[in-house]
Amino acid sequence: MTKDELIKALAENSSVSHEDCSLVIDSLSKVITGALIQGDKVTLPGFGEFSTELSPEEQKRNPLTGFPLLISASDGVTFKPLKELKSALN
Repeated sequence: MTKDELIKALAENSSVSHEDCSLVIDSLSKVITGALIQGDKVTLPGFGEFSTELSPEEQKRNPLTGFPLLISASDGVTFKPLKELKSALN
């Protein structure tokens, strides 16, 4: 589902206009991103939890040349679905 499809579905399933749904989706994205940048976890009740996870520095090999590569540590985002979401899917 694309962002536009999500906005359209929200507008159709609520009494909120397409434009207002678009603003809410944009705001939600900014709020979640800001919280994750600060190191907070974001839990959406009945849906799941977003959090950050540090990937450690790793030594790998370039598959084309065979030379070693050092992959620096980086932050990533993880999502853990809550039981309600898992139950709905099964």
